[in-house]
Amino acid sequence: MSRRPPSAAQLQATCNKFNAAHHVGAAVTVQLDGGEIRETITTSEAQVLSGHSAVIWLKGISGCYLLDRVTPATAV
Repeated sequence: MSRRPPSAAQLQATCNKFNAAHHVGAAVTVQLDGGEIRETITTSEAQVLSGHSAVIWLKGISGCYLLDRVTPATAV
């Protein structure tokens, strides 16, 4: 049994929830393609890309990353 991909509405709800809790410029960590964890900040709001992926743009990283690979940084 295969899992259904999230609908555009579900993806938008995920973006809305992230955006409500975290402003542009928020500190986050991201898991890069090679598995490395990098600290950075957001440079955009989360948004649905082409109707199929929840993504966000990050400082110092080319292109966007899937929102599920981004974690808000915790205060020390």
